[in-house]
Amino acid sequence: MTTTPEHDQRIAELTFASVYPHYVSKVQKKNRSEEDLLEVIKWLTGFNSAEIEELITSKATFKEFFERATLNPNANQIKGVICGYRIEDIITPLTKQVRYLDKLVDELAKGRAMDKILRV
Repeated sequence: MTTTPEHDQRIAELTFASVYPHYVSKVQKKNRSEEDLLEVIKWLTGFNSAEIEELITSKATFKEFFERATLNPNANQIKGVICGYRIEDIITPLTKQVRYLDKLVDELAKGRAMDKILRV
């Protein structure tokens, strides 16, 4: 299943700040901490806590968020289906990167061990 240009545009324009509270809520409902979530985001993006906070405060879009990120070289090991899309089949780089993050948050919420999530 490929994404549409409209879908890709919606994702690009979404702000990280608008989605972050949902990530926090999702992982906390499953007894994981916000610190665990931050560890996953840092692993994927190379950001530190201050940079993540600044991206939230400035209401950076996902496009801006991932333009500033240094994607982990092991990110391509993130595979599977998220939001109805098989990550490996997504062609648009930004949409794929956002789905990487979604998949990591999903794995965290499902109780997967941190070393497995971080592909160590």
